[in-house]
Amino acid sequence: MAQEALAVKTEELTRVFRLRKREAREGRREILALDRVNLEVPRGELFGLLGPNGAGKTTLIKILATLLAPTSGRAFVAGVDVVANPAEVRRHINMVCGGETSGYGLLTVEENLWMFAQFYGIPSREARRRIRELLSLVGLADRAKTKVYHLSSGMRQKMNIVRGFLTDPEILFLDEPTLGLDVQTARTIREFVRNWLREHPDRTILLTTHYMHEADELCDRVAIIDRGRILACAAPSELKHMLQREAVFRLYVEGVADARAALDGMPGVRALAQEAEDGRLRLDLILAEEGVLVSVLSRLQEAGAKLAELRKEEPTLEDVFLALVGRRLTEGTP
Repeated sequence: MAQEALAVKTEELTRVFRLRKREAREGRREILALDRVNLEVPRGELFGLLGPNGAGKTTLIKILATLLAPTSGRAFVAGVDVVANPAEVRRHINMVCGGETSGYGLLTVEENLWMFAQFYGIPSREARRRIRELLSLVGLADRAKTKVYHLSSGMRQKMNIVRGFLTDPEILFLDEPTLGLDVQTARTIREFVRNWLREHPDRTILLTTHYMHEADELCDRVAIIDRGRILACAAPSELKHMLQREAVFRLYVEGVADARAALDGMPGVRALAQEAEDGRLRLDLILAEEGVLVSVLSRLQEAGAKLAELRKEEPTLEDVFLALVGRRLTEGTP
């Protein structure tokens, strides 16, 4: 794809963090946060980076936002090299992080946003118009005159979202924007993001998340990242279609605390995750074919497990991640 048609492009992008001696983990003095990442994000796309904490999502965002330099490789945002010309990149972007503490507590919501707009040279009258409009869209209009230190974490994050969209950025980076928020606030933010991009089809959003449903609901395409490497990149529907030829089952068993030892290495078992749930053990299995299930149940019975419930499932992004990585997304990165 031509460079001018791309919002973001990376070429063999790598980032290594070197640790001090006292910070070394198991004798390792380096952490490979990004491992030769190659991505192309066309303009007008809502692109998702899906992975557990520590997978490299935020490191990638920080490099693209000119907050961190790569160790090797290249990155371009709006066609501009992020290392060679970071000031020009910043003219095209904005960024919002989940869980961040921003703004001055003694100023009101409206005052904080107006001050930020001035940093970007937005005329005062236009800034106030945008602030009123955006606060109304995220359900925060009645808090415009409230001092920031009086806001709940959810309200503060809504203000941060407004700050991100206030400058009408060409490319917006949303790094875990709904992290730690209640269900209703997270839903409001997702709806706002979806509507904004629908009304601004020439804009681009790059979203990082470890919430499966968020990636599935919002993103045109998703890249699954783990240990700094991109494992797959496609539309959510295409990623789930990858497993259509496999058999995806959820089993609930009783009588055992750990079924992994009985099933690990078993022919036909492509992936397995287990989790205690309501006094039972939940097993999520991806099998090469349905016929393998008979052998699985026999192995479990030999291990002393009693089958309480069995369901065949439609593939989800969680299953895709399990098949690619060998563990659930929520298990994190070791």
